[in-house]
Amino acid sequence: MPTRIRSISELHKLRGLPPPGHPLISVLDYGAMAYPTEGTESYVFDFYTISVKRGVGKMKYGQQQYDFDEGVMYFMAPGQLLTIEPAPAAAGPRSGWIIKVHPDLFWNTPLAKTIHQYEFFDYAVHEALFLSDKEEEILNGIVANIKQEYQNYIDRFSAHIIVAQIETLLNYANRFYQRQFITRAPSNHQLLEKMEALLDNYFLDNTRAGLPTVQYLSEKLHVSKGYLASVLKSQTGLNTQQHIHEKLIAQAKVKLANTPLTVSEIAYELGFEHPQSFSKLFKSKTNQSPLEFRASLS
Repeated sequence: MPTRIRSISELHKLRGLPPPGHPLISVLDYGAMAYPTEGTESYVFDFYTISVKRGVGKMKYGQQQYDFDEGVMYFMAPGQLLTIEPAPAAAGPRSGWIIKVHPDLFWNTPLAKTIHQYEFFDYAVHEALFLSDKEEEILNGIVANIKQEYQNYIDRFSAHIIVAQIETLLNYANRFYQRQFITRAPSNHQLLEKMEALLDNYFLDNTRAGLPTVQYLSEKLHVSKGYLASVLKSQTGLNTQQHIHEKLIAQAKVKLANTPLTVSEIAYELGFEHPQSFSKLFKSKTNQSPLEFRASLS
């Protein structure tokens, strides 16, 4: 069973650290953190984790494993599972920082409503952000400001100042992820091609039931749902669900144009439970009902 950590103070006590300078946020030195030498440690945190790490070691984030031999940035939302495996005997030095921030810090701030828009909190560990030296330097400066603020000032302004710095950090991470999507354009194009082939094969499979789902595609492509949506958005401007809808409409048009099937029969062949749902989607995408589209071809 994983150990559940409910508060920043509880985490500090577990790791043998001094009490935190703020009850809702802590910046930890990754290089100074104790690391298991045997056995694995599994945790579920009730707070957000934002981290940049360099060094040797293996971690599992969900079911994915990653070697932190290079500097990477990763994110975890509350309630996600983190498993740390023993450090190898010849492990080299580790460096970096880890921000632990409780959701209560965001209370009554705009970030409380917008933090869920940062999709990288749901990315798998192999979808981590690889930083350039310049990018890491920018982030390190923001983290230094956060640490200085909670160590030196605890007043009615401090929480909002800290949250503003966290929001800046997240916005930079968004920018750097967009850069990564561009620099990894060939692999992202391959991902898009694989998804298109998956959808084509899905509709050719007469044994399948129901509509293709985002979960189905992400599992087949071995990427998280959030990462798939972000890559597609950067490449095409459409998210995964919108791609599914585009493919559905394309398939429907072929059937309406080239077969005598009724609208209901086409709806069921595509995987809709109710023909009305198919007709509603078709009209929302084409400004025509299926029958109006068919009539326009004659």
